[in-house]
Amino acid sequence: MAHAQLSTQKKIIKLMGSRFEITAIHPDPALANTAIQMAIDEITRIERMISSWDSTSQTSTLNRHAGKRPVKVSEELFQLIHRSKKVSQLTSGAFDISFAALDSLWQFDDTMEQFPTKAAIQAVAGRVDYRNIVLDASAATVFLKKEGMKISFGAIGKGYAANRAKLVLKQAGIANGLVNAGGDLISWGKQADGEDWKIGIANPKQKKKIFSWLSISDMSVVTSGDYEKFFTFQGRRYAHIIDPRTGYPVKGMKSVTIVCPDAELGDALATAVFVLGEERGLQLVNQLRQVECLLVNDRDELISSDNLQLHYYKKEGSKRKENPQNPDSGTGEGP
Repeated sequence: MAHAQLSTQKKIIKLMGSRFEITAIHPDPALANTAIQMAIDEITRIERMISSWDSTSQTSTLNRHAGKRPVKVSEELFQLIHRSKKVSQLTSGAFDISFAALDSLWQFDDTMEQFPTKAAIQAVAGRVDYRNIVLDASAATVFLKKEGMKISFGAIGKGYAANRAKLVLKQAGIANGLVNAGGDLISWGKQADGEDWKIGIANPKQKKKIFSWLSISDMSVVTSGDYEKFFTFQGRRYAHIIDPRTGYPVKGMKSVTIVCPDAELGDALATAVFVLGEERGLQLVNQLRQVECLLVNDRDELISSDNLQLHYYKKEGSKRKENPQNPDSGTGEGP
């Protein structure tokens, strides 16, 4: 009995302020497209829960009550905050969802006309500390202990949304697919031709050229880079990723790509490793099971973790059969 021919359905849409690309492979195109819409609905639902721009979201309610009282939240948001704190502990605070208080000081665009004073940075940085996010599991409440504290899921939310979109698609019968959530990419199964998914790694000197690629299945690839959001002040370039421990933009790195089975963890680790820097970031990744990374420092040097398996093109500009997906269509956000 011949197998039904697989059809590849794809939708590109702006969600959570980023370009999402959702790919579903199935013999029935109508089923695949219905599943894609279900994934879009799920991402939209998550955005309503975690958006700090939406005044009606649970996250905005939490921020409004900082320093005042605990707020009852859904089990889903409670667990996301709990996992965020775990990553903060793992990374010694290099990842911290309470970094959002620093947003008032930095605008990573052309509107940034002067550097914040040291006193202003120190004053706001005092509100940033994941240890001041108090969780009460029995009451299902979250309390931001200090007035002026804020949380944001900019560095973990798209990874969580990608994981959830994958789950929804699989539950709808999509055994092979890919979700690219603005640079937070997760794949499962195979491409329509039975080959593994191929994820392109951009040349740091020429962003539109792919010089190597990863062959993956049931894996996420998350890239956090400094090339989308930055500002230039007195001739110096400052990336949009802030070190939550100091309140200052991070120096030394251009991009971090994390490869691991979970897009949410990959999203958080991409930012954390960017903040930790080359040496300490690599040390962390090399201690974690099923996690690999590729770093590009500000000297355009590429450094990979111990067990990362990259495939290199034989010569630049040569044409190969592979047509890799590029995770650099977007970047991870903030710490």
